[in-house]
Amino acid sequence: MKRILCFGDSNTWGYDPETDERYDTKTRWPCVMSSILGDEYEIVEEGMNGRTTVWDDPVDGLMSGLSFLKPCLLSHKPLDLVIIMLGTNDLKDRFCVSAFEIAKSAGRLVQMIQASDAGPEGEAPQVLLVAPPPIVVGENGLDTRAHGLAKSQQFADQFAEIAKELGCKFADAGEFIESSPVDGIHFSAEAQRELGKSLTKVVSV
Repeated sequence: MKRILCFGDSNTWGYDPETDERYDTKTRWPCVMSSILGDEYEIVEEGMNGRTTVWDDPVDGLMSGLSFLKPCLLSHKPLDLVIIMLGTNDLKDRFCVSAFEIAKSAGRLVQMIQASDAGPEGEAPQVLLVAPPPIVVGENGLDTRAHGLAKSQQFADQFAEIAKELGCKFADAGEFIESSPVDGIHFSAEAQRELGKSLTKVVSV
């Protein structure tokens, strides 16, 4: 059985922008992936609301993906693949970082995985770096990401460059889905399901 860790933020956790609740297992993209891949794969969901790539949030507390990643790898190993989709929360104005810096920060997570022994037989797992789709102006504006719209539109190119540099797989979620117009950040139920289906094709290549 192959084991895949899905490491992300609220869009991996399954946040529903219409209800503020969590989508069910028939809707969350890691679960959709699991149902398609079947019994030969085990999918580990590791999404957390507010998680960033490397930044501890001065308002919301300990949100750094980098700080949690190593113990997460140790907890769930052996892992054949780790899927990382982070960066949307880095767009918050209080972090004041560019799209390039966000992609480089995601790259630090990739490097930590590549340097780990969390894969089969003590080797490093493979990594799939996923660029989050651009955010959009939601019904109530852009919350704390007023300057993040243009940055998010650079994610695909910047993340692709980091993936190429580090020699890991890459996927652009923006090729498959769009952020919900409800809040401009999270995914609709349809988008969650579509992302799960689309990433399954990348994983099974």
